Amino acid sequence: MSIFNGMNISASALTAQRLRMDVISSNMANADTTRAELVNGEWQPYRRKMVVMEPNSNSFSKYLNQAMDNNKTGSGVKISRIIEDQTPFQLVFQPDHPDANDEGYVQLPNVDPLKEMIDLMSATRSYEANVTSLDAHKNLLLKALEIGR
Repeated sequence: MSIFNGMNISASALTAQRLRMDVISSNMANADTTRAELVNGEWQPYRRKMVVMEPNSNSFSKYLNQAMDNNKTGSGVKISRIIEDQTPFQLVFQPDHPDANDEGYVQLPNVDPLKEMIDLMSATRSYEANVTSLDAHKNLLLKALEIGR
């Protein structure tokens, strides 16, 4: 175990939460985009994207070895993939819209600004908590260096 293990864990979480905030901001920017992807000759609205995180090392044997060695430190988090939300698009009656179908309905993206703001607040709070953890770990190491004076 390295003395920088705590910093590495916090750094991986900071990177993951920053990407999560970037994806959320992309969702918010495209909340009204009705022409995001061309599928079979027809434009499809923007589809909400979500970040999937998982532990850096998720093999059972590694966890078993850590438990047997009483080394219960984690190894951080990583982004495994970015997926698209498969909830249906919103249908809004706007017959004057250029993307309206024959009945006058427009398919709008499945982005809910309220849900995105809540996710953004969660990501921001997690980011702030990891910055605090990183600062505490840095201060602990600095105090340990002062002992040698």
